[in-house]
Amino acid sequence: MTRTGPAEQHEALARVLEHVTEDRLREAARSVTAVPSPTGREAPLAGLLSRRLAAAGFQATTQHLDEFQANAVGRLHGRGGGADLMLYAPIDTLTTGTPELDVPWIGPQLRPDMLSEARDEGPFVSGLGASNPKGHAACVLVVAEALGSVGPELPGDVVVAFGAGGMPTNAIEAPTYPARANTGHGVGCSFLLERGWHTDHAVIAKPGDFVAHEEVGLCWFEITVPGIHTYSGSRHRLPYRNPVVTAAEVVTRLEAWLADYPARHRTATAAPQGVIGSIAGGWERMPAVTPAVCRIRLDLRIAPGVTPLAAKRELAAYVAHLSAELEADLEVELVLAIPGSHTPPTAPIVRTAVSAWEQTAGTPHQPVPDNSGATDSNILRARGIPSVRIGMPKVTTEEFEVDFSRGMNTVDVRAMRRLCEVLARIALSATGSQAPGE
Repeated sequence: MTRTGPAEQHEALARVLEHVTEDRLREAARSVTAVPSPTGREAPLAGLLSRRLAAAGFQATTQHLDEFQANAVGRLHGRGGGADLMLYAPIDTLTTGTPELDVPWIGPQLRPDMLSEARDEGPFVSGLGASNPKGHAACVLVVAEALGSVGPELPGDVVVAFGAGGMPTNAIEAPTYPARANTGHGVGCSFLLERGWHTDHAVIAKPGDFVAHEEVGLCWFEITVPGIHTYSGSRHRLPYRNPVVTAAEVVTRLEAWLADYPARHRTATAAPQGVIGSIAGGWERMPAVTPAVCRIRLDLRIAPGVTPLAAKRELAAYVAHLSAELEADLEVELVLAIPGSHTPPTAPIVRTAVSAWEQTAGTPHQPVPDNSGATDSNILRARGIPSVRIGMPKVTTEEFEVDFSRGMNTVDVRAMRRLCEVLARIALSATGSQAPGE
């Protein structure tokens, strides 16, 4: 096997980067943003992406999970003998862009950036998911098209994959959505790998202007708060224990516990957080009666190496303490678990990615601490593929306020160009190296 030399890689990189223009990046960001892809309904966008991969010379396909949900994946064959690399990006949006499903929890109404309509705003493109995940997917797409156009002689294959169901959500229960319960939490990535799309290394494009070699996992818990179902007119005549009131006390105590949780689980790069995301209890149509139960749901991030059961036992111990203090028989159930994951910093893909980042940035790479985001990297690593995550920083500007949603929904085309250079450097270097075991 003949390895690709530095001079050949340098020449190939220059030709690839000639293709990665801001005009192409803006067009790609607008194209993917304009196609709605809420979790569970990614098939139309997957179809667009697979067609573009095929047009770029990839052996590409739209990989359906069902009629609504699909991945897009393609392979650019190398000449053989080198390591295979996957460039991966999820494509589903955190919210739907539909007022009936998003309002009022996202706010009183959908702003323009919360709709699947791409807009140019100076150096930015905005629209639902324009940065996370679609701006990152657009970068992977443009790099793929550049590689297909240039056709560098690479020993290894480049696999480009766009995954459905990457957001941390259970199924959306609404008409025209899949009836399956598992439409999020990396279901598309898992399906992709089940069908044999394995590579020696993988890079996932998600937010964060650094190389992440490990990620937190997540556990979802449901805490049940018991009470007594009764009627407003009988409050003073019958036994009374309103679980809505008890739940308010539980939530307040839990919030303080969650504030202290990261300090107990911090690693060199992770500071796992937790939030209470929902509380349910009672009939909205009938506030004249109290419910017999309230349910509290929380997301607790876990550091790499911490098992979901260990997290459950830690939370259960605190809830048992609360039960005694509040004289309430609280119950805790683990209702979802995705362990954190880790690729050794000495792994070839990590060293290659750090080198590519440093060559692009012109500065030494410094690991960024206190991360608490989870991506499909956990799925890739759980199935044996050493992986890193690389992305863009959140947009900053004085032109408009950047809150959580605006940060998800706005991408800077200039930052896209820089991410593409990092991805291109990794692709040329990783596939030009010898395949493991040869």
